Amino acid sequence: MAITAALVKELRERTGSGMMECKKALVETNGDIEAAIEMMRKSGQAKAAKKAGRTAADGVVVIKHSDDGKRAAMVEVNCETDFVAKDENFKSFADAVAERVLGGTAASVEELLEQPLHEGEDTTVNQAREALISKIGENMNVRRFERFGTDGGLLASYRHGVRIGVVVELTGGDATMGKDIAMHVAASNPVCVSAEEVPADLLAKERDIFMAQAAESGKPENIMEKMVEGRIRKYLAEITLVGQPFVKDPDTTVGKLLDGADAKVSGFKRFEVGEGIEKKSENFAEEVMAQVQGA
Repeated sequence: MAITAALVKELRERTGSGMMECKKALVETNGDIEAAIEMMRKSGQAKAAKKAGRTAADGVVVIKHSDDGKRAAMVEVNCETDFVAKDENFKSFADAVAERVLGGTAASVEELLEQPLHEGEDTTVNQAREALISKIGENMNVRRFERFGTDGGLLASYRHGVRIGVVVELTGGDATMGKDIAMHVAASNPVCVSAEEVPADLLAKERDIFMAQAAESGKPENIMEKMVEGRIRKYLAEITLVGQPFVKDPDTTVGKLLDGADAKVSGFKRFEVGEGIEKKSENFAEEVMAQVQGA
């Protein structure tokens, strides 16, 4: 069967792949466009598997809200470079994943990957991910997501560029305050809302450090205990949302700001792209050689 320009164009539109890759697939399948798509999907899976070991620590955080404002979703989708993080195909994929999380019920990333990327379509999130890896040439991962819901409060969010995202659940106050609090969380990165929520092991660790430091002072035990308690209070003010100076008005704390509006933060979540991912130090010469050899 003759491979026409129209056939190549149709395959490009359906797969988003390059012209030469589409033409090659059509030649190998004797012009059968459905067989060509299947072959390209399998090829995409193979390419994705080859790139799976490469560190993907760049990417984007995407936040979506339901129309009624009662639900929200936040996802982190990773790639290898900030160049790809700006690619429209990558951003479109990340947006679609966030919409799927918002409207879906997946409880884990593994479960999410097996769901259709778009409602009513067969292509799963993972198949779309593999196809995008094949097209762009970088490893990509859906790293994590969080789903939020509220009955009597409001869900506010803030995104700093594409790398930091925050969702805050607020009771009392208004949308402007909610966004201000979310912006504060993005900038100051508190551990939790209040002192009561600080993990016991974290507090015990800090107390041990402060005790060791106080012991070196040679002061009486009762004085050392007061020194430690003072340092603990200062530490809690630094790591808790309500204890921190408000970024837009450092003369007041977030806690006082909330009290003045008769508002309360029920909880928050902050994602930052790549946090906790150890980046490998790549050998440039080896990387180029690997590409030349088709790795």
